[in-house]
Amino acid sequence: MSDEQSIGAVVHLYVDGMAFCNEAALRKAFHPDAKIIGHYQGAVEWMSRDDFIAATLAEPPAPPGTQPLMDIEITDIEGDAAFVKVADEFGGMRFTDYLSLLKIDGRWVIVNKLFHLHR
Repeated sequence: MSDEQSIGAVVHLYVDGMAFCNEAALRKAFHPDAKIIGHYQGAVEWMSRDDFIAATLAEPPAPPGTQPLMDIEITDIEGDAAFVKVADEFGGMRFTDYLSLLKIDGRWVIVNKLFHLHR
């Protein structure tokens, strides 16, 4: 599998993990020290991976058979570092996420998520 395919698989894990409230998928997609940052409800929100997972699991999952929105707009890879811009939806809201990934021990993981919530 190419790096681009491997990164796409991680993004897919992330989007499906959010949509279907799949804790194991989210833990696999994100590095344990990952940070999630963006404006939410009028304030800058800084979350750890575990806080993000807890917030995700507090929402109802998408119905089985749902096809979550996942539009990868940009993938940029340089060695063991990568950046992905992806449009997705969660909890009835549309987001643009900027994901920073790092290849650690041969596996790509999300180390940072910067998000924009569309109004």
